[in-house]
Amino acid sequence: MAHDEPLHKSLIRDTTAYFAYVLLVTTLGPFQFGFHLAELNAPQDVLTCKKDSLEQTALSTSLPHCIPMNTTQFSVVTSVFTLGGLIGALIAGPSCNQYGRLLTMRATTVSFVLGSAIETFARNIPMLAFGRLVAGLGCGAAIVVVPIYIAETAPPKEKGLFGAFTQISICMGILVTQLLGYFLSKGNLWRIILAVAGVIGLVQLVGLILVPESPKWLAEHKSPQHARHILQKIRGHKADVDAEVKAWNIDATEDDISEEEALLSAPPGSHPAPNPKAATASIGIWDAIIHPAYRPAIIAVVAVMFTQQLTGINSIVMYSVSLLSSLLPTTASLLIVAVSALNVVVTAVCAPLSDKIGRKTCILLSIAGMGTCSTLLALGLLFGVKLLAAVATLVFVASFAFGLGPVPFILANELVGPEAVGTTQSCGLAANWIATFLVSQFFPIVDKALGGQGKVYFVFAGFAALLGCFIAYWVPETKGKSGMEEVWGKREARERME
Repeated sequence: MAHDEPLHKSLIRDTTAYFAYVLLVTTLGPFQFGFHLAELNAPQDVLTCKKDSLEQTALSTSLPHCIPMNTTQFSVVTSVFTLGGLIGALIAGPSCNQYGRLLTMRATTVSFVLGSAIETFARNIPMLAFGRLVAGLGCGAAIVVVPIYIAETAPPKEKGLFGAFTQISICMGILVTQLLGYFLSKGNLWRIILAVAGVIGLVQLVGLILVPESPKWLAEHKSPQHARHILQKIRGHKADVDAEVKAWNIDATEDDISEEEALLSAPPGSHPAPNPKAATASIGIWDAIIHPAYRPAIIAVVAVMFTQQLTGINSIVMYSVSLLSSLLPTTASLLIVAVSALNVVVTAVCAPLSDKIGRKTCILLSIAGMGTCSTLLALGLLFGVKLLAAVATLVFVASFAFGLGPVPFILANELVGPEAVGTTQSCGLAANWIATFLVSQFFPIVDKALGGQGKVYFVFAGFAALLGCFIAYWVPETKGKSGMEEVWGKREARERME
């Protein structure tokens, strides 16, 4: 491909219908993350009995119309989702390394269906919280394994673009649940919002039947020949996959006609028997942390993931309706729908930028924009300037969507070798979930302690300045580089381990 070939032409050439199907089905996992993250935002007042929910539009059911909760109890119900996410993220890394990306994704769908069902039929606070905990397990695992899977199946020259689909799907989940909340936050119709996630989980479970295992994982752990066959199917029968196969550093060209014939009739998600010639070594979490080859990458990914949350994006996703209702009582819910739509559009439009100007540049520009808008939002809320608060909220979310939203999910796959990708992604997403918990649990408390009026956004601006400086110093650029030895200027970790 020519260096200056237009993006749309390379996409048409490199993207097959089968890969588009695979991308659509797998990214329903991150969609669930966004959906569950924001599902209680719009219906908060109705769900917690702060507004009269005894309306004619209510569903005919014996379930209570609402579940009485104070601010602290609602914060616990909201943040317990992040506890499930943390556990899921820690489990998913070792699981997807040992058992494969596909099996791990299938397991997440079970969590989506069960968690959503428990939430939908919840009669009290513990039941609602437990449902969110179960759903969080699947969401935590999904945002670990899906970015890895996409990075291993996407066309090499558009990895940054397709890597952004994780964040685009998260944004779509947020938008859909905000739209549902805008229309269904009355009576006990809020239960429909929670039930929709379960239906989507069932759709993904069925859709995954036709999704193959990651070719790169198969080459490392099972059969290089099977991996090549799967990659050829994803790229199209006329595509030249030799360069990608060579990048695996595994012999996938041995003559074995009987095996090749068997693979041609194998179902998409089937696994061949382990190949003793294929690489099987993987690095555990503690081994990666203490090893000098991997530690810098783990610090980099953890720092970026912490920054993604501690700059305050989920204060908008989770609490924006109640936060802005005092200043914009009649338009707060509609503004948040607009914010969610903007998040999707900007993330999608800016997706190719990380492949053009670099991952690190996108992240730093994103942090600068969010820090500036945090200050402006705080001033707008503090002095009651409605237009400033509204515009700052929109630009704040757009700044997040530009870089800090999509880019962190593709870093782990580019900072370490394949033997440590799952582990590094788990560490990063565990940090992400911890930071999400801190924001979801303590944002209302800190906001109240500071006297309200948006002063808490000065805190987020401070985090943006501090963490932005660290990322500028520590995190390397990965655009256009292949392998951790080129990124960090050192040999592959597996060579150092020998």
